[in-house]
Amino acid sequence: MTIFSKIVAGEIPSYKCAENEEFYAFLDINPVTKGHTLVIPKREVDYFFDLSDEELARMMAFTKRVAAAIKAVFPCKKVGVAVMGLDVPHAHVHLAPLQSEVDMDFGKKKLSLQPDEMMQIASRIQQEYEAQ
Repeated sequence: MTIFSKIVAGEIPSYKCAENEEFYAFLDINPVTKGHTLVIPKREVDYFFDLSDEELARMMAFTKRVAAAIKAVFPCKKVGVAVMGLDVPHAHVHLAPLQSEVDMDFGKKKLSLQPDEMMQIASRIQQEYEAQ
């Protein structure tokens, strides 16, 4: 069981931003920008491209909706999207509000946010997501 599966199961706490029957979105605990969110399928799948075409389409529609919520909370030029999947063997998408491309540099020093700020950010994104 991956760390992300444990998050979905409620065994590890997370800062939930959005959820439906198939997918779960939560704040990255080592964000590159405020609002950096991970979107995962609840079903444990290692490689993003091992998802079925139909599941991938539904995941991207969910991700699009989460990105719109992030953009509403963090006015930005665009919400960046990255799929890497080397750090956790569970398919996931990174979403991060961008003012420039360097905002999504995963090699730079990550932000260190306090738990109350993370809760506030997640709550704001979740409210925007649910309002759509």
